[in-house]
Amino acid sequence: MRIGLIAGSGQFPIIFSKKAKSKGFSVYAAAFLNEADKSLEDYVDEIEWMHLGQLKRLIIFFKKRNISEAVMMGAIRKTSIFSDLKDLKPDMKAISLFAGMIHTHDDGILSAFARTLEKEGIKIRASTFLLPDILAQEGCWTKRKPTKSEKADIDLGWKYAKEIGRLDIGQCVVMGGGSVLAVEAIDGTDATIQRGGELGKGNAVVVKVCKPNQDVRFDMPAVGVKTIMTMHEVDSNALAIEAGKAVVFDREEMISLANKFGIAIVAKTQV
Repeated sequence: MRIGLIAGSGQFPIIFSKKAKSKGFSVYAAAFLNEADKSLEDYVDEIEWMHLGQLKRLIIFFKKRNISEAVMMGAIRKTSIFSDLKDLKPDMKAISLFAGMIHTHDDGILSAFARTLEKEGIKIRASTFLLPDILAQEGCWTKRKPTKSEKADIDLGWKYAKEIGRLDIGQCVVMGGGSVLAVEAIDGTDATIQRGGELGKGNAVVVKVCKPNQDVRFDMPAVGVKTIMTMHEVDSNALAIEAGKAVVFDREEMISLANKFGIAIVAKTQV
């Protein structure tokens, strides 16, 4: 069995590759330069390093290796998409894709990318199809539960986060005392937590949810140890995520740190 891997940054591509190998898959990775971890090379059968805009090269790499199914995972710095063209090195296939798009929002780019690959005979599978246990399980994970005021901020923040998700702006908001302190944009979740936490001055709640129209094959909300460390740095008190629709890395270590810092973590299906 063969599987293609389109890899951005972070540990998700490595976690997936380990699991895929244990299940008998041969993993062929198309890894983006300046994004994917160099150590990914140690966990796949073959790797091709390429720039974000080299779509034709990616397709050729998979076709030459008889790859008919692939997964897309790992973060791409959104600022990279708007960087100088010499860094993206877009080929004609990528230029054609972008030229046909009305919006360059996350969902639009990823969905168009997936459609292009599927037209070439490369089916895109859910990033979690071998890793169901990595999805967030419903409940309060920590010793400390959210306070009454934190619950109110979670409920309100959930509605706001769903709305910015519907508009394809981001997946995360930071709340404090009933007010929106920060909204995720192109700078990403960690920067949003930092901005909101600094404004909250010890009274900040982070809410991160799946977009209402999200294609859950890719770009699912992700949290982990880094999320908790960032929250601790700016004295944020609680984190709410969507059960079954968020990817969780190093769950036990994440919970241990949250307990140490007095941060509440809750996974919900709805408010």
